Amino acid sequence: MRELYEKMIDEAMAAQKADVAVISENRYKNFKIVDAKPYADAVSNMTVFDGQAESVINLHKESVKNHFEILSSIADTLKCEDDPFIEHFQTPPVLEILCDEDGEFADSVDKFIQAIADSEAIVSKEAIRRYGGFYGPTCVVDFALMPGSTSNVVNQILQKTDIPVAHKQAILSAKSWGMNTSYGIGDAFANALEDGATAAEATENEVATLQMIYKTPIEGQGTLMDDAEHSSFDVRDYMTKYKKAMTKAVKAAMDDGVHYGNIVTVPAYCVGDIGHHIGQSTYNMCKDDVTLAIVQATADVIESTLRNNLDKYQSPSNVLNLATGSSACATEFILELDGFNAPMVVDLFSKRFHNYVQLYPTRGAAAELHNCDFMDMIYRGFNSISEARKIRAGLKKDLVPKISGLDVDLSPVLANEIVMNPQLYTYPACAITVRFSSLMRLADYPCLLTSEPITATMMTNLIALNKEVAGSPVRGCKNCASASLVDNRHEYCQWRESV
Repeated sequence: MRELYEKMIDEAMAAQKADVAVISENRYKNFKIVDAKPYADAVSNMTVFDGQAESVINLHKESVKNHFEILSSIADTLKCEDDPFIEHFQTPPVLEILCDEDGEFADSVDKFIQAIADSEAIVSKEAIRRYGGFYGPTCVVDFALMPGSTSNVVNQILQKTDIPVAHKQAILSAKSWGMNTSYGIGDAFANALEDGATAAEATENEVATLQMIYKTPIEGQGTLMDDAEHSSFDVRDYMTKYKKAMTKAVKAAMDDGVHYGNIVTVPAYCVGDIGHHIGQSTYNMCKDDVTLAIVQATADVIESTLRNNLDKYQSPSNVLNLATGSSACATEFILELDGFNAPMVVDLFSKRFHNYVQLYPTRGAAAELHNCDFMDMIYRGFNSISEARKIRAGLKKDLVPKISGLDVDLSPVLANEIVMNPQLYTYPACAITVRFSSLMRLADYPCLLTSEPITATMMTNLIALNKEVAGSPVRGCKNCASASLVDNRHEYCQWRESV
């Protein structure tokens, strides 16, 4: 199994390093789509290990290849406001391919579309709760089933829908990791209500929008992008070309018995580096030396930790768990270098959230989603580091937090000259908030800390080992930071009732 673990680490770190290297080199330049070729090249080198489904690995590789080629052919660059949507154009075409090729699945999707209308009370309640901030800070596109997320609502509706369980799981996966369109629950409701509609009328708008993204996935995403004034390229042209290019790989996965829930998700999450993580907004954010150094130091912690534990893993899932856990520890450790910690930040962000709701009642459905990712990450790191501090109490030893019993190596943070010398970036005698300020920038955009290139690559490797089981959404408690420290919302989570 060591060879498999090495493969997972090598492929994941190749993706992460490609991103970080391109950003480091080009951060003062104007973004061009061709800048992302090193990431596309890294993905092209993914291999199939004994026991893995080649069809699953190919979904990942073909998606990145086709995405890069199609995007490069129709656009030279992307405006910042358009780049978050770049990973939302894959699942709609794939969902349409599945419906085109499997009439029974298409019938199930139709029944679910009708079930949305039949579940008007659920849709209305959840839209109102989201609009009013009932759940506190929420990640509307969470890959788990946390309260306030779109997948949470979809799961509630699917529980009342009489279709095969495998089809339910596929539909649910398509709106979790799969990101079927850019729509987040409650957005249509909030805008209609603020425009003067009654709650009943606003609910009608919400139901119609939710139905649209499943009735006509490609056109639905096109409509959403029209409303968002997307102008970097013709999104319908992209999705039409992507659908044609991906049909062969999707059909091969279907023939190979890959769970439809995996087919709708694997192609989506892996493309965001081309145009988003490697994009103008990232270049702009990383013009700040400290911000970039935090990204680099965290990546170094992940790699060092993963390789140090090569002989200690019990299963492939341990590798992914340690990757995300080590980044959480690294980020929290950097936060604590300035005397802050996760509970302080969660308290701050939760209070700010409720003010933000009042200031911006039609705030974008995604507004606080990355704040939630950031809070959940640092809270996880806080718990591990806090336990390590207790163990170290009174002993002159290095701080060594553990994730599932495996040591996290924080030494790359201490070895990073920029992270450890904040006095070079402010009034030198008062350099006690520099790192925190950069972390607050990253709180809006923690994708390279969590890290998405690493999790996408490792998840594909894991799914390739279990092609018949839907790999998303997460069917477990996330210990959400806000719910654990401030907001009393655990009872509204759907993880125990996932379809």
